[in-house]
Amino acid sequence: MNTQTGFRGRQWLHGILFLLAGSSVSAHQHLSDVEFKEVPAIDGIVMLQGSGGNIAVSTGKDGLLVIDDDYQDLGEKLTASLNKLDDKGPRFLLNTHWHADHTGNNETLAGDGAIIVAHDNVRKRLQQGGEVKAFNMVIPPANPEALPVATYDESMKLYWNGWRLELIHPASAHTDGDTVVYFYQDDKVKLVHTGDLFFNGFYPFLDSGSGGSAKGMVKGAADILARIDDDTVIIPGHGPLASKSDLQAYHDFMKAAVSKIDSLKSQGKSADEVVAAKPLTEFEAEWGDGFLKTDQWVRIVYSAL
Repeated sequence: MNTQTGFRGRQWLHGILFLLAGSSVSAHQHLSDVEFKEVPAIDGIVMLQGSGGNIAVSTGKDGLLVIDDDYQDLGEKLTASLNKLDDKGPRFLLNTHWHADHTGNNETLAGDGAIIVAHDNVRKRLQQGGEVKAFNMVIPPANPEALPVATYDESMKLYWNGWRLELIHPASAHTDGDTVVYFYQDDKVKLVHTGDLFFNGFYPFLDSGSGGSAKGMVKGAADILARIDDDTVIIPGHGPLASKSDLQAYHDFMKAAVSKIDSLKSQGKSADEVVAAKPLTEFEAEWGDGFLKTDQWVRIVYSAL
């Protein structure tokens, strides 16, 4: 694994630790050290990397369109980064799912004029609050100002800054409210933001408590691969910019790993017994350098089957 990938895995862990720590001094000190890194993706689209999920920003004559918005405590820094791209503020904000490292600044950006768009289930989960059981996290209901005001069921299109954006909801994958955003020009996908269906280079988190599915993650990655080509730029939910070959490697790993764990579970083995069987030994060197260690990830996949 390259050092940037490992770094992004640790950054995501730091964000989780921030949520678990609540308002502790150490947690806030961590986020006070975070600065958004601007990574050019393709002409007119940049990726911002802070402490949570990767953010995509489309710039142009229509104004800013933003995908995801990191943790709440990074609001001022995110606003400053967006103002460098266009000081008129964001016009649209798309949420790829409901987790706080992707929606923490919904209220802030809505206050700056952004229209929030997401899958139906994102609004429901933000409105009701919920629990991320893998990390013993209870998420309170969001303020009304943070809720998406435009939602969709299976697919939706937007036309913005010369792009045709297609928002596609895969069947339950990372959660039950995921959105994959495709940027089309001339009927060709130039860029895709995968949300957390794709963690580039390390074990992905699956939120079974929010309707996530291990097999759905595999299928979701396969569906993305079927729509793109070797020239498509991929913004993953976490990790560095990627290509189709990176996503293919991730899909192949996920398919094999999920199959191994599923086979053992189908034999009636408990989670402890599956962990003890060490089904992922061959994958640890390449995929185990993120925020989730192998035994923990096996349990997460087991619960999502």
